[in-house]
Amino acid sequence: MTETAPHSPKIPDPAVWSRNIAEIAARSQRLVNEFLSRQGAAGADGGMGLSDPLNVGSAFLEMTRRMMVNPAPVIEAQFSLWQDYMRLWQSAAERFLGGNPAPVVQPAPNDHRFKDDAWRESTLFDFIKQSYLLTARWLQSTVKKVDGLDDKTAQKVDFYTRQFVDAMAPTNFVATNPEVLRATLDSGGENLVNGLKHLLEDLERGKGRLMIRMTDLKSFKVGKNIAISPGKVVFRNDLIELIQYAPATTKVQKTPLLIVPPWINKFYILDLRPTNSFVKWAVEQGHTVFMVSWVNPDERLAEKTFDDYLRDGPLAALDAIERATGEKQANVIGYCLGGTLLAATLAWLAAKGDTRVKSATFFASLVDFKEAGELSVFVDEEQLKSLEERMSKHGYLEGADMATTFNMLRANDLIWSFVVNNYLLGREPFPFDLLYWNSDSTRMPAAMHSFYLRSMYQQNRLSQPGGITLAGVPIDLRQVKTPTFILSTREDHIAPWRSTYVATQLYKGPVTFVLAASGHIAGVVNPPSKSKYGHWTNDKLPQDPEAWLKDAQFHNGSWWPRWEEWVKQFAGGEVDARVPGTGALKPLADAPGPYVMVRSGA
Repeated sequence: MTETAPHSPKIPDPAVWSRNIAEIAARSQRLVNEFLSRQGAAGADGGMGLSDPLNVGSAFLEMTRRMMVNPAPVIEAQFSLWQDYMRLWQSAAERFLGGNPAPVVQPAPNDHRFKDDAWRESTLFDFIKQSYLLTARWLQSTVKKVDGLDDKTAQKVDFYTRQFVDAMAPTNFVATNPEVLRATLDSGGENLVNGLKHLLEDLERGKGRLMIRMTDLKSFKVGKNIAISPGKVVFRNDLIELIQYAPATTKVQKTPLLIVPPWINKFYILDLRPTNSFVKWAVEQGHTVFMVSWVNPDERLAEKTFDDYLRDGPLAALDAIERATGEKQANVIGYCLGGTLLAATLAWLAAKGDTRVKSATFFASLVDFKEAGELSVFVDEEQLKSLEERMSKHGYLEGADMATTFNMLRANDLIWSFVVNNYLLGREPFPFDLLYWNSDSTRMPAAMHSFYLRSMYQQNRLSQPGGITLAGVPIDLRQVKTPTFILSTREDHIAPWRSTYVATQLYKGPVTFVLAASGHIAGVVNPPSKSKYGHWTNDKLPQDPEAWLKDAQFHNGSWWPRWEEWVKQFAGGEVDARVPGTGALKPLADAPGPYVMVRSGA
């Protein structure tokens, strides 16, 4: 086998190197000065200061107490780490002498941080990598072995330990990242100058708060090259615009299709590009598609409640659809938080004896929050009080706060990879429609968001009979008899599939459960043309989700055609295509409408 020739860095021009070092120093000073000046303003407006709004300190203090009571597992873990390091030293020594020993520890197959060849080919960087992986494994396993912690505290300790471990990765530092070192030497430090420029721009864009740019924001424009499915806004109130999409077939299904997306993000996740647009695909299958586009609220909507989102959201949309098409019933899809609202709507309608929803489809939606995944880390009483205090200042939760929370759930992919690319390598981020959408965050009205976090995540009242009263009606999910299709995704970090599966045991109507591969977004936005991922099906619905998966059948490719086959049972036959504006509702604007254009923060 031919050995790879070592990289020979270009010797930088001393004048260029000197100039770049001076510019780095000047920009660094400006960066520090701007940061400090911003913190003064932030401190007066609810900034973190020296407080602990995430309530992390008390969790680690409790962990320390438990360790002191029973130090044996800690001592055992330290001894194990010492043995691992002895093996690593022996392995490194053997490599220095020309040997080829097997690695003591390897990155996980989906860990892309160490993809550069130098992490394997260089004895030094291989040692740095394995040292980090051993220490990370030791630290995370140690905190998991502490006895006596309640589940919530243990989850918080584990989560923030992982955040620390991810932040301390050698890939995140100039001196220990071989790719960054090569770029620095080859460019005479130009990458670091560019990186500081990007950092300053991100701080400026975030008004003192670091808003890491994940994609080229200038490459996309809503209504121009994303969210371009043709249609009209046919209804509007304080909270929603209702889009009716133009037909693509001469005949359409009689029963209209209503999509209720989450209001935590914008609706066009389901209409990114023509190649991956669920909206476009559904229209091409002959559905008359209506989309709820939620407002991006400001202080004027601070008092809007979950009741308002029920009345002015799906209920108002169903009324408008009847006026637009003459149809009293609709097939309805709810995605994520939109699915949680759809479940509440179904129970509310059931209590009223209202059968306007012919079938219900849930995309990655929680209705039982007992095991709600790592988002539960952020909803203890101390954090909720801190959050409510911040929201009271403006009447809403800023979109950047929500975005940061979700990004922390996948910190290596959604934070640190961009720190390396943008700030250390000094590169421009790659144009990516999904990441543009991810950066287009929305605000949350204070009253609604407080109710949602407390009633759902903290108290898990939605799945309890009569646990929640909406618009004067106590609701019970067990009264829902609507035919239901539940789509969950196996690697979902926001709505864990085992928790979404609980809904199969709640509804009394016929339920179909499908599990897609991949995560909360990619598993849902998976068009048949891509032939990616796959999905599992099982007609039986045992109480244990693991028992369901054990007997489930795997199918290659998208689940979309399977859903289409299911929903056609409730399509009601064919009628002539409906053109937006020809019914009782006249067009107010072209799709995607004004509401979706309002950006938060930047």
